[in-house]
Amino acid sequence: MKKIFAVSVLVLSFLISNAQVVPTLTADVAEKLSKMPLGCIGQEFPNKTSHVVNTAVDGRLLPSELHPAFFGCLDWHSSVHGHWMLLRLLKTVPDLKNKAEIIAQLNKTLMPENMRAEAEYFTKYQVANTYERTYGWAWLLKLDQELYTWDNPDAKKWYAAMQPLTQQILKLWKAYLPKQTYPNRTGVHPNTAFGLVFALDWARTFKDVAFENQIDDKAKEFYLSNTQTPAYLEPDGSDFFSPSLEIADLMRRVLPNKTFVNWLNKFYEKRSIDRISDLPIISDINDYQGVHLVGLSFTRAWCMKGIANELPAGHKWKKHFEITADKFLSNALPLVFAGNYGGDHWLASFAVYALEK
Repeated sequence: MKKIFAVSVLVLSFLISNAQVVPTLTADVAEKLSKMPLGCIGQEFPNKTSHVVNTAVDGRLLPSELHPAFFGCLDWHSSVHGHWMLLRLLKTVPDLKNKAEIIAQLNKTLMPENMRAEAEYFTKYQVANTYERTYGWAWLLKLDQELYTWDNPDAKKWYAAMQPLTQQILKLWKAYLPKQTYPNRTGVHPNTAFGLVFALDWARTFKDVAFENQIDDKAKEFYLSNTQTPAYLEPDGSDFFSPSLEIADLMRRVLPNKTFVNWLNKFYEKRSIDRISDLPIISDINDYQGVHLVGLSFTRAWCMKGIANELPAGHKWKKHFEITADKFLSNALPLVFAGNYGGDHWLASFAVYALEK
């Protein structure tokens, strides 16, 4: 009897020591993550402007002269979603110790004159209307949505300041979407499905029915007939999106629940499910492209969580997606703090979005 008890204790100890600890967005974790965008929003260099030079004059402009609000964090889109993340933490983590510092930074950036200048950029330069299409556009709408849905005096002030830029992005997207003949299925910035997810969330929040219908129709045109998606070939070497999971994350929003489940059953084969469930192998976390694979764990996690919520109890992938998402989060969160500026300038935003899901 004593021997059986001893073995049982040993087994229990082993299970506890090897149990997967799923990270949560505590106040301490939130503060630690918030320091990353706070540290880079005002850091101008290194910088990847992606600016198309039109003349010798604008070819000499500094990033902060091109983009007085979103010049930091290496690139425009990372600065935008860094601002979203700081706002989100202010809104949802009441015990945040560095709240005053975050408010001061947002007050400095989200000023009316800065937002007017950012809006003007998209019409001032040749081909600038394609700038940050559609990844940066998507994060800009997410920031706008976050401000709009917070009943807070500062948020109302920042929201009002942002409107010239928000309306410019909306104008560009609504003009572009009908002309977009094919989706972009890449695992990096231009991914169409990811952009449409955030755009659809925005449209529904603001009850912009025309934009919502435009997105729904385009999503069905692009993805409704897709079957046996070749996700067994994922990922590419610098992916931070799973192309297949981004599509599924969009279609769960677009289709009625039963229709979505039937669609998903045809969309994935077992070998593809197995492949997208593997932890990404990151051989050099200090490589600015290789570190994208840390972000892949976060985006896979938030997509899998969302998809699992739509699946009925007992569905063959429901529990698998839930467990696998937690595995990705547990693996990826420590890596956010393990690299260099290649990850520091953007990964924290992905961590916050994934942890909240």
